[in-house]
Amino acid sequence: MLFALGNTKFGFTLLWILATFGGFLWSLLLIEVGEKPDVGVVEAAIGGFAIALFQGCLLKQPIFCIRWILASLLGWSIITAIGIGAVGWIVPSTQILPLRILSGAVYGALGGLGIGLAQWLAISQHQAWRWIFVSAASWAVAIPVGSVVGMILRHLTQLFFGEVIGLVITWLLVAILTGINAHKLRF
Repeated sequence: MLFALGNTKFGFTLLWILATFGGFLWSLLLIEVGEKPDVGVVEAAIGGFAIALFQGCLLKQPIFCIRWILASLLGWSIITAIGIGAVGWIVPSTQILPLRILSGAVYGALGGLGIGLAQWLAISQHQAWRWIFVSAASWAVAIPVGSVVGMILRHLTQLFFGEVIGLVITWLLVAILTGINAHKLRF
């Protein structure tokens, strides 16, 4: 019954949101959330694998699932190696609100661009280049929102767990924003 949902645009979008968010929650069991220097390439690859595996299961053919996973691993590894960081698992060290918003939007856009470019390699459709912009825009919106919520919750509770809740919100937003366009990925 669950996979019958995937036959409609709304159903696939809902499954994409669940897969992306579920993959992120699974990744939290595999890697530790931290500040930028704490989350390296290996952790980013593991986290990227967790997300891509769940997402890839929604694609029609096994070969596309494998390509999606490999492209996602490549994207997460590269953006982390070049210094952008594993944007879905790192918490900004600054507690200055405007700086968090600005850096979140910039790093989110760059990270989303990197992930989108890598995943674009797995997409063989004519207009797949749109995915690059969807990914960049989704991350550019989600990182500042989640980062601000995380900062506020950390300030109110004096617990780092508030920042983790901010990352959860970030991933939920990314799942929703990419999910709106992900139905076009059913190749």
